[in-house]
Amino acid sequence: MDIMKPRISSEIPLGEDWIYEMKYDGFRCVFTWSADGTITLVSRNNTDLTLNFPEITSFCKKFYPSIKSSLPLTFDGELVICNTDYQSNFSLLQKRGRLKNQETIQSAARVRPATFIVFDLLVLRGNSYKAQKLYVRKKALEAIFRKLTGSRIRLIESFRSDELITTIMFDQKAEGIVAKRRTSTYQIGKRHHDWYKIKNWREIQGFLTAYDMSNDYFDIGVFHHEQIRTIGKCKHGLDGESFQTVKQLFMANGKKQGKRYLLPPVICASIHTLDLYKEELREPEFADLLPQRKPEECTFANLELDLAMFPKTIDLTNTKKMLWPTANFSKGDLLLFMREISPYMLPFLQNRELTVIRCPDGIEKEHFFQKHLPDYAPDFITSVPSGDERTFVCDRLDALIWFANHGAVEYHIPFQHVRSAVPAEIAFDLDPPDREHFHLAIRAAKLIKSLLDDLDLISFVKTSGNKGLQIHIPLRPGSMTYEETATFTKAIAVTIENTYPKYFTTERMKKKRKGRLYIDYVQHGKDKTLIAPYSPRMTTEGTVATPLFWEEVNEELYPTLFTIDNVMERVQQLGCPFDNYFETAMIQKLYKVLNLVRD
Repeated sequence: MDIMKPRISSEIPLGEDWIYEMKYDGFRCVFTWSADGTITLVSRNNTDLTLNFPEITSFCKKFYPSIKSSLPLTFDGELVICNTDYQSNFSLLQKRGRLKNQETIQSAARVRPATFIVFDLLVLRGNSYKAQKLYVRKKALEAIFRKLTGSRIRLIESFRSDELITTIMFDQKAEGIVAKRRTSTYQIGKRHHDWYKIKNWREIQGFLTAYDMSNDYFDIGVFHHEQIRTIGKCKHGLDGESFQTVKQLFMANGKKQGKRYLLPPVICASIHTLDLYKEELREPEFADLLPQRKPEECTFANLELDLAMFPKTIDLTNTKKMLWPTANFSKGDLLLFMREISPYMLPFLQNRELTVIRCPDGIEKEHFFQKHLPDYAPDFITSVPSGDERTFVCDRLDALIWFANHGAVEYHIPFQHVRSAVPAEIAFDLDPPDREHFHLAIRAAKLIKSLLDDLDLISFVKTSGNKGLQIHIPLRPGSMTYEETATFTKAIAVTIENTYPKYFTTERMKKKRKGRLYIDYVQHGKDKTLIAPYSPRMTTEGTVATPLFWEEVNEELYPTLFTIDNVMERVQQLGCPFDNYFETAMIQKLYKVLNLVRD
């Protein structure tokens, strides 16, 4: 395929003449939109993917009338399945690309739709734009995407600050960065000095166990449960002298098996890699040999921590300490979960004064609430004056990891933003007497959703992580007062209670509830808090307050299904059910609700 290719670089070029874009892990494709409306999507290997990703073409065809005057046009871009705005899921995309059955393809497209991210313009109105400078092509793209708006095809975000995009790349664990010269033309097939690709390397440590004479690759391993676990093969990265030294060590001392020489774990090395995929390192390169490293320190647990890319500002401590002893979840497991879930969780902690529950010695031992910033907290944690003390906001990755490293298990947030007296959301807490009565929470949630639908309100649902469910209604800050939301939540709760008094109650005293589910509308108020989406809980099983799709609220749902061990995999496979939460707040239709509470 005739496309422009970037050079690989270890450093980001700096200066006013450069723009920076996130590198996505997907299929590089050329998107062609003909004058008659026909759309084709062809990969860099000249594979026609149009039928494999019908959600792209069907979405674009809706814009044909408004985009017709710009046709024919051709885009260069990346076909991806997004985890977040900056992180893509290559394994899911690869599976999609192999599907042949149209019914299966359509089903997959509904569950995890793909997105085509456009980063260049090759043809506009039938005229080639390859000779135009990049900033001219970008301006033309911006004009096109003022008409072509939506989620299945979007214009890539361009950055002028190398520091900002580097921070986002690290926080989001993105694939890397592409730096482009603003004045460059589109030069086909050349890896030249106008585009540079900078990979987001993880650095891991392992030991060498074999050398293969036929291809010069070394096997890399780590210890896992006292057994050697091979994690990949590596060849590149060592200078000539180091390579020959290691090779001779294997050939002089190793056990020969065919063209391979085997050694017990003795030689350790640090290795750059993009990730571990299907039990193998992706694109590994030697960074250095580690003669002082003990092989027994190269473990799979340490490998997982290295791959997670924790902030260098934090020294992780006591990672083997058991926080959930019954579930066998350690502090290291908590830290890994918080690191991986951070792109999904942090948006809900932004601009909210946080209260945490810390369990420094595990959930079965002493724990305490903390809402004021301790004196020993680092400067990078945002503090808010509060009388003689200071509260805190967890608005960045290193702050979240710092709290987890200090044993913070639960994360509770208020309904309003910092220094605001009005709510940014409404919530109902559906609290059954115990887990055996969880079916009451399912029933109550469905009833409340039906009422909210009648009022044209878009709602979201999550498990509490304990024994109930919680319904969230995002609001544009300032659109309702707490007095108005109190009137509304009471009206909904009392309606459900009066309709089904045998099952539901608004009675606050537990002894008077008599086995009924408590619809807690009183908890929604200024400075009161609710567990944050994706927060772990102090439960025996290590459960998580997990966002759900409404269709999941059925008899198959149970409160212990989602733990710190499986929620991340769930999000990667299904996507985040709260993905458009904040966008919904800005378009929420409140006309019927405001009429109800203001009459």
